[in-house]
Amino acid sequence: MLNKTVKVTNPVGLHARPATYFTQKANEYKCSISVEKDDRRVNAKSLLGILSLGITKDTEIQLIANGADEQEAIEGLVALIQSNFVVE
Repeated sequence: MLNKTVKVTNPVGLHARPATYFTQKANEYKCSISVEKDDRRVNAKSLLGILSLGITKDTEIQLIANGADEQEAIEGLVALIQSNFVVE
């Protein structure tokens, strides 16, 4: 199991379109992935779960991955967050 804390710097946080990109990216991996904010943990592959956390700009979240491709999952999601959700 791997976990990583990352700050969301996107101006709108993890809402609507960025949350969609985030869950689409999370669903590319086979491992289980969770997002934790303020002692609440949700499935990173669930759009409603992500939106329910109310992640705003400059919020720190923890990504938790467990499974065969956990390293790639953490790296991919951190890169997406740090790019401010620029999808190519």
